Amino acid sequence: MTTDAAPIDPLAPARSGIYRDGVVEVRSAGRFRARLDHRSIRTGHFDVHPEGSTIRVEHSLDRDEVDDDLAGLLATELFGPGWLRGADLFERIFTGIVLTSTDSSDPLAGWELFYRNTLRRLADPSHATAPGRAHGSLAGYAPVHAHAETLLAPGSVLELGCCFGFFSLRLAAAGREILATDVNPGTVGLLAAVAPRLGVDVRTLVADAAHVPLGPRSADTVVALHLLEHLAPDHGDRVVVEALRLARHRLVVAVPLEEEADETWGHVRTVSLADLERCGVLTGRPFDVHEHHGGWLVVDVGA
Repeated sequence: MTTDAAPIDPLAPARSGIYRDGVVEVRSAGRFRARLDHRSIRTGHFDVHPEGSTIRVEHSLDRDEVDDDLAGLLATELFGPGWLRGADLFERIFTGIVLTSTDSSDPLAGWELFYRNTLRRLADPSHATAPGRAHGSLAGYAPVHAHAETLLAPGSVLELGCCFGFFSLRLAAAGREILATDVNPGTVGLLAAVAPRLGVDVRTLVADAAHVPLGPRSADTVVALHLLEHLAPDHGDRVVVEALRLARHRLVVAVPLEEEADETWGHVRTVSLADLERCGVLTGRPFDVHEHHGGWLVVDVGA
């Protein structure tokens, strides 16, 4: 259904409070949810109405609920049960909800709310893991970010596959020199636009993690957090090779340990501790593989 659709634009305005992209139509229902017809689906936070080739979604989220746990809500209520399927559709609905989460016509207002709520909860583990929030992704990656920070070498950091850039923002706020990269121009543009509104200095670059247009040893540490599971094995291997080229002192890789690749999150394969061990051996450098809220590969590249 989404093959010929326009790419997702995270900064598209929600006109008259409605986000439309040719695939989905998203609006806030507020406190008053309309009566459903026999074709519609109602969950705790969402009403879904199929209308021809378009899927109309209404949400009843408070401003305080607009954070990255939204991903968990969508997975739990709509995609996990099978009402909706596909990573592209997931991302379109996610984007539409954020863009319709405020009354402002400025698309950055919704994203600033989203980022501030998320970063506040990531900074306080009691929020990320509070009862009622365990369904969301914050509880999953808050300990990943905390552990990754302990593994960094002193100095600058290059993040590959930064997505929304929460980890890069965390490091920049702590005074690190950081360059955040991702292959998705919309995501990178969003991070570059939101970071100044948050008072944080983050450099950004659009790049495939396997082909980054930078010279050798460009950063003291190169990190790839939950990236390899989104890539085919040969592509992932090229990313590790490229990361080694770019790292001055250390490479840090983290992956979820799944029995099956979760397509809701865009995962195309599983990565095991044995796979990370193989990657470590192929680097020809000292490395460590361990488990902590997922699997980790830490390679000491050398001076």
